[in-house]
Amino acid sequence: MTRRLAVDGRLCSGQGRCYTLAHDLLECDDEGFVTIRGSSIEISDDEVASAETAVRACPEDAITLTTD
Repeated sequence: MTRRLAVDGRLCSGQGRCYTLAHDLLECDDEGFVTIRGSSIEISDDEVASAETAVRACPEDAITLTTD
């Protein structure tokens, strides 16, 4: 089972709540947007709680956590 954390670049407005609360997973770029905007990363079992925090923190619902 593979989990992926993704950010929809069309919805992300760069408020920074996700990388502030899940700094162990996410970082910001020079413009203040999360670095995986428009992309996704694989999440380990140990990182699920942090990923769920990032998902809940996004006011635009731009972040999703999926399982393949």
